[in-house]
Amino acid sequence: MEFPQALDAHLTAIRSRDLDGYLETVHPDATVILPNGTFLRGRDAVAEFHTSWFGDPDWSLRTETVRISTAGESAFALLSVVYDDLDPEGKPYQKEYYLTLYFTLVEGRWLLLHDQNTFC
Repeated sequence: MEFPQALDAHLTAIRSRDLDGYLETVHPDATVILPNGTFLRGRDAVAEFHTSWFGDPDWSLRTETVRISTAGESAFALLSVVYDDLDPEGKPYQKEYYLTLYFTLVEGRWLLLHDQNTFC
């Protein structure tokens, strides 16, 4: 699979809250840095976070690709994200941020190695 198709599968799994599909795209030693600075390391920690997040029906996100680049067995995507959710009182809010996704090619599959979220 070419990287753009792998990226699309990864993002589709997120938008549809498909935990199994998402985890199929995650490297065992993946790291994630959330917009609030929370650092997750390893597929188990990433899975635990996404289990909770995917269970929340209130959020949605839209992405726009800013840049995609591949170099051998490495690839990254820089995305602009608009995230809509409800706060604990049920009041809607929106955040805009950049999302950098770094993938590595492992046995013919593109796997997420690092996910960095940065508020605008």
